[in-house]
Amino acid sequence: MLKRIPGILSPELVKILMEMGHGDEIVLADANFPAASHAQRLVRCDGHPIPPLLDAVLSLFPLDSFVKQPVALMCVIPGDWHTPDIWPTYEKIVRNHEPSFSDFERMEYRAFYERAKNAYAIVASGETGRYANILLRKGVI
Repeated sequence: MLKRIPGILSPELVKILMEMGHGDEIVLADANFPAASHAQRLVRCDGHPIPPLLDAVLSLFPLDSFVKQPVALMCVIPGDWHTPDIWPTYEKIVRNHEPSFSDFERMEYRAFYERAKNAYAIVASGETGRYANILLRKGVI
C-alpha cells in the first residue's frame, strides 16, 4: 500500500503514468470506444466511470503547459442529436487540478480515433456517457 495514491488507480495504471514522458498522451475511453483494437497499451478499468478516473489521474499527472490545448475531446458526429452532458464535469475536474486551463481541443471523431492509436496508452472505462472520450497530454513538473 502507498499513501495518497487514489484507490481507483490500479498498479498497472500508476505504472503507465510513471512511464509516460513529456508530450506522451493517454486516452480515457468510454465503454463504446474501440480501445482494444486501437491501443498500444491497454489498461482495463471496466465498471469505473471516467470522472473519478480523470480526477485521480490528474492528482498525479501534470498537463502539458507548452501546448495551447493539452486536453482533447471527441466531437459529436454531425447529425447526431446527443449532447455531451459530461463535458462540463470534465471542465470542472480539469480546472480543479489545473486552474490556468483555458479550453479543450475538440476533434472530429475519425481524427480522435487516429490520434488515439498513437497514444501511449488507452484506459478502457465503464463510462456509458456518449462522446465521453478524453485525451490528456503529459507535461512536466
